[in-house]
Amino acid sequence: MIVLGVSGSIAAYKAAEIASQLVKLDLEVRVVMTSAAERFITPLTLQTLSRNEVVRASIPEQAHWKPVHIDLADRANILLIAPATANLIAELALGLAGHPLAEIALATRAPILIAPAMNGNMWLHPATKNNVHLLQSRGARFIGPAEGQLACGYEGSGRLAEIPDILAAVQSALSP
Repeated sequence: MIVLGVSGSIAAYKAAEIASQLVKLDLEVRVVMTSAAERFITPLTLQTLSRNEVVRASIPEQAHWKPVHIDLADRANILLIAPATANLIAELALGLAGHPLAEIALATRAPILIAPAMNGNMWLHPATKNNVHLLQSRGARFIGPAEGQLACGYEGSGRLAEIPDILAAVQSALSP
């Protein structure tokens, strides 16, 4: 199972294509959205494309004997976060667990793939670079970011990696 984490970047709309392509590869996809992601793409879109209910920070977890975030963390073959904002990367580096996506990242033993998407200056900031290096030292793998025209009008590094590159990284991580 692939847990697809979506954070609050303008690139969140590309999570729909990522989810769709993963399902076409015959993979089970469970989407987890931050509250900020819901401002860019609707949970219904991702639910329809993933064919599974979306876990959302804005909806309280239903009472089950095993919390949803622990269940997904245990069952995940890969945690793919695409897009990952500078804020989410910082939360992961610090081990914060204020929402389901961060809780899953802390609890899973599955490989974590992170596809950043943010303003180029944010990507190049020493704090972000330190957070990336810290996460890499813990085994997280980064996909991108790509270079090009950014939504903020800047040109440079910070674009979400191309979807075929993200899918190739997932398939590589699934290979023995």
